[in-house]
Amino acid sequence: QVQLVESGGGLVQPGGSLRLSCAASGFAFSSYVMSWYRQAPGKERELVATITSPSGRTTYTDSVKGRFTISSDNAKNTVYLQMNSLNPEDTAVYYCRAVLSTGNVYWGQGTQVAVSS
Repeated sequence: QVQLVESGGGLVQPGGSLRLSCAASGFAFSSYVMSWYRQAPGKERELVATITSPSGRTTYTDSVKGRFTISSDNAKNTVYLQMNSLNPEDTAVYYCRAVLSTGNVYWGQGTQVAVSS
């Protein structure tokens, strides 16, 4: 079955960096739309970044442009989110989502990111 497993979250000081990973299994990692979402306490889940295969096209929400980078390694069936210049407003649970060519949608379990001094 399809599984998405996030990792790489943690506590970081303002201005610091983290790299999140989303390891995918159970589907052909060649045609997909993979996204990172986040949900802060008391707020709705929001889309952070998306990467589409095979085009490699990426999109970002305005608040992370220039700071976050989404990428994928198809050989490792993994999508990454490199997060730089983190600030407390980036504190949230980060989720990986996959939309496959079948139209099916899958979510990971989430990884916590906390930005605090």
